[in-house]
Amino acid sequence: MKDAVVTNDFETVDSLLSGYVAGALPKPLQVLMASQMEISDEHHLFVDGLECAAGAELEQMEPVELSKRDSALDAIFASSIDDEISVEPKQPCSVLPESLQNFVGFDVDNIPWKTKMPGFKEFELGDIDGCHVTMFWIKPGRTVPMHTHEGMELSLIVQGAFTDERGRFGRGDISIADENVEHRPTADMSGPCIGFAVTDGALRLTGPLHQRIGDILGVG
Repeated sequence: MKDAVVTNDFETVDSLLSGYVAGALPKPLQVLMASQMEISDEHHLFVDGLECAAGAELEQMEPVELSKRDSALDAIFASSIDDEISVEPKQPCSVLPESLQNFVGFDVDNIPWKTKMPGFKEFELGDIDGCHVTMFWIKPGRTVPMHTHEGMELSLIVQGAFTDERGRFGRGDISIADENVEHRPTADMSGPCIGFAVTDGALRLTGPLHQRIGDILGVG
């Protein structure tokens, strides 16, 4: 993919959090991290610390005079209330955090899923800010074919969970996979696994041929 920007700069959760605070992440990853922060308070203290440190640095900076100050103020005061963007309140959604629902444009019950394999569906948002962006839905107990990645894949779980060779990833967890990770995720039996995935490289199937065929058909 041209202009890929997910790669090695953001290969750990801490680096993602730092990029999020600095506003340095591509738009889909900013949404992913904002959504994770809505779901879980696990990283709030770390983020608060980063924001305090950044604020302290800003206070040490010398002020810079604004260019065209008077004309900028005139434009602000001349604007009417009709110019403001009105946002209709959304119905509360128990699955998608607000940041993700606003980005995707649907709540979880209205996402226009497309079946890719039996028991596995996706909603493609396409290429955004150098990243390929999708939502995915995995049927309870369904195993995704073993694969690796030609780049980075960052996935936020928003409902259910999956387990692979690295462990279990549930609601609010972020899975970070690259060419060094070969995995075969299986959704929990308790319910569908729904996630938001941001990638900058293709997926490549691996493992024995008979296993791949069985997993693709959903009989592995």
